[in-house]
Amino acid sequence: MRSCKPFHVFLLTAVGSALVIVCALCFIEFTSQGLAQQLAQQRQSAPLPESVQRANPPDSSQNAPPAENLTLHARWHELIPEERVNIMVYDKCNRSVANINTKITTNLLFGEIDTPGGGSGIVIDKAGHILTNFHVVEDATKVEVTLFNGKSYEAKKIGVDPITDIAVLKVDATPEELYPISFGDSTQLLVGQKIYAIGNPFGLESTLTGGLISSLNRTIGGRSTSLPIRGVIQIDAAINPGNSGGPLLDTQGRMIGMNTAIASRVEQSSGVGFAIPSNTVQRIVPQILQNGKVVRADIGIERAFETEEGLVVLRLTPGGAAEKAGIQVPKVVKVRERRGPITYEKTGLDRSTADVIVAVNGKPAKKAEDFIALVEENTPGDRLVLTLLRGGKQIDVPVVLN
Repeated sequence: MRSCKPFHVFLLTAVGSALVIVCALCFIEFTSQGLAQQLAQQRQSAPLPESVQRANPPDSSQNAPPAENLTLHARWHELIPEERVNIMVYDKCNRSVANINTKITTNLLFGEIDTPGGGSGIVIDKAGHILTNFHVVEDATKVEVTLFNGKSYEAKKIGVDPITDIAVLKVDATPEELYPISFGDSTQLLVGQKIYAIGNPFGLESTLTGGLISSLNRTIGGRSTSLPIRGVIQIDAAINPGNSGGPLLDTQGRMIGMNTAIASRVEQSSGVGFAIPSNTVQRIVPQILQNGKVVRADIGIERAFETEEGLVVLRLTPGGAAEKAGIQVPKVVKVRERRGPITYEKTGLDRSTADVIVAVNGKPAKKAEDFIALVEENTPGDRLVLTLLRGGKQIDVPVVLN
């Protein structure tokens, strides 16, 4: 016969187990509330990073903050520092970004066809100048710029530079409606740096995306010319059709580039976007404002081909800078060739007499791309030094650019 425990023993065991469970639940609830209160206190006391402190007082005419103080927002104390940076960058810069709508009119036999297009633009001064990509307004018969306040203005082209994909427009808006962007120094960028993009992807105005700098000094194919665009910033922020011409920003709300292209087979963001460096923009825009175009230095070398030693010069511009400097090209020689009883005489080129370019101002330039980039760093009238191989010897030849 099995022995049975008394009923009161089972009752005491059940009551004890229930008390243990209740105590455990109370402890978990108390701990959760404590952690929540502690996290809320940390968020509320977390200081705003200095990188996004406003550079201008509320009454500043440039990039002035809105009437509502963001720090007084009901949920401000709940935000983590990274979220506050995002919000402050957008708040500082979104009014400097414009929406651009274009119309391309094509004349056909049976009438005209209007093709719409669009992109983004950047306010660069109080005079109404708007920066954008050349490919955004290329061939456009009408360009309309819509500012942050919803007001639209018909814009006129001041000038373009297809090689760097830069264009400058102008609208007749009042200075009170214009909030110029602040420029940063693109030469100080680092891979891994946090960045933001504001634009109008798919016509959705004032869209903010974020990401990192993936690489620097990229070279991409020009969209409107056969010449490549050099020194480009590669980013992983979401860039889509309509973002072209919008600003690339750092955590201080400074423009460090202008978004220009994406690497995608379906014309949608693939995590590989590109932006023209702000220093390139600051070098090109003043020339457009002054001349309506960019005047580049010309060295007067029309043709060359790459070898392991360097660039062999084949043809010069008559009267150009290189010809005046004494750069040598292949000599025309007569060659006799015998075929059976008949001897033929023909002309040929002796390439051994041509100069071979190996450096510009001491920097290696054995590739055509490197050579062009080094020459384009200069302006007409500048003097540079070409390092050449001539007759097996290395010499330096000064050239004054046209």
